Amino acid sequence: MAKVIRSTTFALSFGYIAFGIVALVLFAAPLWYAWQVTVEDGRSEILHADAQRLTEVFNREGVTGLKTFIDTRVGMQLPAERILMLADSSLHRIAGNMPRWPQTVPQQPGLYTVTLELGGKPTESVIVRTALPDGYNLLVGRDVARFANLTRHFWTGLGGAVAVLSIVGVLGGVLIRQAILARINSIRETVLAIVKGDLSHRLPTRRSGDELDTLAHTINGMLDQIEQLIHGIRDVSNSIAHDLRTPLAELRSRLEELSLTRPSNEETFAEIDAAVADVDRVIRIFNALLRLAEIDTGMRRSGFVQVNANELAAEAVEFYSPAAEIKDVVLSFESTGPVCISGDPTLLAQAVGNLIDNALKYVGEGGSVKVEVQSRSDGAVEISVADNGPGIADTEKPKVVQRFYRGDLSRGTPGVGLGLSLVQAVAKLHGGTLELTDNHPGLRVRMIFAPGARISGRPLIVSTGVQESDAVTAAVKSEPSALPL
Repeated sequence: MAKVIRSTTFALSFGYIAFGIVALVLFAAPLWYAWQVTVEDGRSEILHADAQRLTEVFNREGVTGLKTFIDTRVGMQLPAERILMLADSSLHRIAGNMPRWPQTVPQQPGLYTVTLELGGKPTESVIVRTALPDGYNLLVGRDVARFANLTRHFWTGLGGAVAVLSIVGVLGGVLIRQAILARINSIRETVLAIVKGDLSHRLPTRRSGDELDTLAHTINGMLDQIEQLIHGIRDVSNSIAHDLRTPLAELRSRLEELSLTRPSNEETFAEIDAAVADVDRVIRIFNALLRLAEIDTGMRRSGFVQVNANELAAEAVEFYSPAAEIKDVVLSFESTGPVCISGDPTLLAQAVGNLIDNALKYVGEGGSVKVEVQSRSDGAVEISVADNGPGIADTEKPKVVQRFYRGDLSRGTPGVGLGLSLVQAVAKLHGGTLELTDNHPGLRVRMIFAPGARISGRPLIVSTGVQESDAVTAAVKSEPSALPL
């Protein structure tokens, strides 16, 4: 019972019952007031009319005529139906249905509510005292208790309405509680299954579209996202373990071989250099993950400045030109003019550098890589890198931005599968998107920044003292593991 009283449905039912009772009282109060005023005004008009009629009889027929008229009226009416009395100037009774003039009546003529002795018991009455010529006094009144039954019926009806409202409210609360508990129990069972590790469970929904159904849809969306994140963490953890196992195994093998064979100094230093390369690969993986975590938290937004995307991309092309010449690849740059956006120049340089590095990695000798910066008609800024290499299958395009994912074509190339993940994170941090489309042949990767990220005006100087034109060089020097990933 205590649990039911503490339940939300009981509190809501009690609140609705209390609200209904208050509304009923507020509705009945003006009715009661209007009824009381109407009854009192009607009673007063009747008494004044009776007093006026009796006064006319006195003026027309005198004391004898009025006495005869009062006696006739008293004989015709029910006992205590109406109070009538005629008295002389000394207040001695002449006619009427009262034995003597009541002492509680004030001396001045008017309308009064007094207590009179009627039938041997005190009775609250409304009277009209009228002064007649020659000092005679007339008293006309009615018993107030005549309307007591109507008042009692009114309050009885109001009490019955409150009782019915309370009973209906309690029954409604019980039914609502049962319905809500049924929905809550189904939600509870689903949540318990999820707590036990089965993330495939979802809250049951209906087509009613009520508040609980809307809440269930929202929670199911959250559960979908949580399941996706957990699977992503599991995949990332497996990928990290897989990518770390190879360099660590090679490192252990080299060190163990050095310990057992004791080779010459030249071979020893060569193995040490190879071990350092294995350690650098491990460090590169962790640095990339830490950098992605920093980007995902949005911490780098505090360092946003005005960046000339045209100069930044041109600097990246210039930085990778020697690598393109070695592979006999044509690396070109095209721009519609200076375009400025608000962002972190170092992160943007890393993103553009990753795209160029990936293109150079997969394009064959004699191929081409084209970097473009343009301002679109909708006000957005687009930085694209296109190549004429083998490209990526449509089924793999959504997967290549996942962390540590490596397609079949990338198995034999250096890297850990974080390059495009970093590019997508940088684009998202700057309010943009990453799109992968076919270049026929090859792949075109676009970073599209919404109009809100664009800033008009001339380029600013980065707060660290490095100009945006040196952003790529600064990124590589400050974070040597950033490129390639």
